[in-house]
Amino acid sequence: MDIFLLVLGFLLMLIGVFGSFLPVLPGPPFSWLGLLLLVLTNAVPNDWWFLGITLAIALFVFAMDYVIPAVGTRKFGGSRAGMIGTTIGLVVAIIFPILGIFGIVIWPFVGALIGELINKADQKTALKAAFGSFIGFLTGTFLKFLVAIIYLGLFISKTWDHRAALFPFFE
Repeated sequence: MDIFLLVLGFLLMLIGVFGSFLPVLPGPPFSWLGLLLLVLTNAVPNDWWFLGITLAIALFVFAMDYVIPAVGTRKFGGSRAGMIGTTIGLVVAIIFPILGIFGIVIWPFVGALIGELINKADQKTALKAAFGSFIGFLTGTFLKFLVAIIYLGLFISKTWDHRAALFPFFE
């Protein structure tokens, strides 16, 4: 059962990392679920402080992911159309990975620009608002990715520390 929880926890950790970039998956909460499953194994001692602190961080980052892009967009004079355009641009980058990793950077900006232009903004205002929306998106994505990677590191570290109990058949 411990191996099942360990493998499922690791899969949730990977989903958490990918969820940092995908708007439909909340990355840090998935990563936290991976940590929870690791602690629920018989091999790893229960550490409720660790789980409580990591849960609070995951929920805070999850909430900030909705606040940061909105603040960036508003600060640069953007509208809801710019934020929607940013999200659509990200989806386009994921579905059509023509530009590779650069697509994840370029398409949200293009989407925000188009969203602002559709919203009847002049080119200068639309460009400024698109930049703000883009900066907000990048900030939120970086924060989610950072937390997911740290949680993955914690998962690997705890697994390594308790490897003898988790994998007794290798001893």
